[in-house]
Amino acid sequence: MALPAALQHLSLPVIASPMFIASGPQLVAAQCKAGIVGAFPALNARPAALLDTWLTDLQKELADFQEANPGKRVGPIAVNQIVHQSNDRLEHDVEVCVRHKVPIIISSLRAPPKEMLDAVHSYGGIVLHDVISIRHAQKALEAGVDGLILVAAGAGGHAGALSPFALVGEVRKFFDGPLALSGSIATGDAILAAQAMGADLAYIGSRWLATKESNVSDEYRNAIVESAAADIVYTNLFTGVHGNYLKKSIVNAGLDPDALPESDKSKMSFGSGSAKAWRDIWGAGQGVGLMDDVPTVAEMVERLKREYDAARGRLGLN
Repeated sequence: MALPAALQHLSLPVIASPMFIASGPQLVAAQCKAGIVGAFPALNARPAALLDTWLTDLQKELADFQEANPGKRVGPIAVNQIVHQSNDRLEHDVEVCVRHKVPIIISSLRAPPKEMLDAVHSYGGIVLHDVISIRHAQKALEAGVDGLILVAAGAGGHAGALSPFALVGEVRKFFDGPLALSGSIATGDAILAAQAMGADLAYIGSRWLATKESNVSDEYRNAIVESAAADIVYTNLFTGVHGNYLKKSIVNAGLDPDALPESDKSKMSFGSGSAKAWRDIWGAGQGVGLMDDVPTVAEMVERLKREYDAARGRLGLN
């Protein structure tokens, strides 16, 4: 099946995952200007009124950039909507995105309601839903999403526990539509590997944390560069949903990363007024051991292109 128009004509088959705090307008603009999909969580724009400002400014900046660089591929904007009962901003944030005709909506945690899908589809937008299991994938497709983001073992932040080979392989048995894969993808070789196993696009998060445009502290950036896969802890303590986090930030919070208690999933909250008790707990995937520097986004995308082309060359695909 051909990819939707919003996912065609990218400089690389890559969607930048929307990251809590880290994905702000500067990072998203740089990602789009480099020709990949730039994404941010709607809840990063606080207060809620700031979401309209972010989208207005981003769309103008990208339009001006495209006009000044007519030959360049400029990627589309994607906005993540957390479809959870505690997210009291969902209706407002979807309305703002529909008004701006955001081409890609990334829904997560629960399958989006029909009203949300109809609103996005009304102007030609698409909804990609992130899932960690086959059951979640089937439920999302039954709801009517346009594509799936498979969050496999090793991904940063909220992540599943299934091997990407198992997850992609089983989903491809019943779905031939747009598929992105997440989980320790930090090189051009890994992008090609994702395609080789059946995904259309790579969904990359942690690599952007260690770029100059990410909205994180220098301590967070340095921790990414200094860490390896062994420094990643998988726990549901901080949000109620299992995810991967940097051990250093857990230790800094006064906790024992080897003896973390289980959280009550029923108490997870994503409301606009919820306290950010774990703001200094840093999400990151198992691919951090492949990140040794802090380039600009443009430099990183060019590196990924070179690695991707080199990998294709080794396999005789160029």
